[in-house]
Amino acid sequence: MQKLVTGLLKSIVHPETGENIVDGGFVENVTATDDKITVSLLFKKARDPFALKIKSQVQTLLEGRFPQLKESITVFVKEGAPAKPKVEKRTTTGAIRNIVAIASGKGGVGKSTVTANLAVTLRDMGYKVGLLDADIYGPSQNKMFGCEGYLPDAQQIDGFDYIVPAEVAGLKLISIGFFIKPTDALIWRGTMACNALRQLIHQTLWGELDYLLIDLPPGTGDIHLSIISELKISGAVIVSTPQQVAVADVVRGVEMFRNENVNIPVLGIVENMAWFTPAELPNNKYYIFGKEGCKRLAESMNVPLLGQIPIVQSICEGGDSGKPVALDGDTIVGRAFRDLARSVVAETNKRNDEKPATEAVKMHS
Repeated sequence: MQKLVTGLLKSIVHPETGENIVDGGFVENVTATDDKITVSLLFKKARDPFALKIKSQVQTLLEGRFPQLKESITVFVKEGAPAKPKVEKRTTTGAIRNIVAIASGKGGVGKSTVTANLAVTLRDMGYKVGLLDADIYGPSQNKMFGCEGYLPDAQQIDGFDYIVPAEVAGLKLISIGFFIKPTDALIWRGTMACNALRQLIHQTLWGELDYLLIDLPPGTGDIHLSIISELKISGAVIVSTPQQVAVADVVRGVEMFRNENVNIPVLGIVENMAWFTPAELPNNKYYIFGKEGCKRLAESMNVPLLGQIPIVQSICEGGDSGKPVALDGDTIVGRAFRDLARSVVAETNKRNDEKPATEAVKMHS
């Protein structure tokens, strides 16, 4: 039984070394009986970018070959001691013109849905767009774009390993969701989450982009501060629903970006779920969450209201099916997202025009 399992594992190849994981020394131990299988994987370097991918491949392979033991197959991952840091540090963000952070004061307001559809709309307007799903504990962009099964490969350039993003709907997408199983819970401390995010930021092959949209976790915390310290962000967009309990949290989000230690321009607020419009009555508006709460807040805080997105059934259906609703631009929602995208572009350009001529995009070296 043990020899059979070991033989099966030889079909899995480490993308960087090109060797199968048995001959390459990545399989530390295999224990296999008629009622239980345990595999211990050992990666010689700390934070090997393919550790999670290979673990998932091993689990899937063994569950497929031994379905009767599905609940009794365990795969452990061990890592070597951290290597001495190299003097030279590199980032793949140097050819990105604008980086826009999409945030929300609380969860459940549709921030990820707005981000996905804004990305698609910007692409339709002719821009080169990338999307970073930075919601480490609740990644959803892989689901929204229908690429949950994508397993990122690596490309080695000048001795450095880089991550190849998914190319879907005409844009580049990277998400922590690509590296974990949908049923896995990420039980990471803040430092581990920030380190993983750093790797996605600086090792993804973004190439030349007009806009990189970052889907932040809800609230304020370590992930936000980590991204702020790693990137030169052009501006932030805050997403909220109109009801007062959500609008109250927007204030905290705006003030976080305005804090003197952060100092990131707030491009404006998006009012999501602004009203309900049934498909059979396209001219009707029902303000089920209150009317224009974000508009009043935007005026009081002296920030633009970038757009108002209605609730229609197709938004939910598009997210669930992996086809964002804005892919069909000739709808009430498609037009709303086009208005939003135009506002984001206008505000970003305005901020760029306000920068001193000598200011250059910061490169992390």
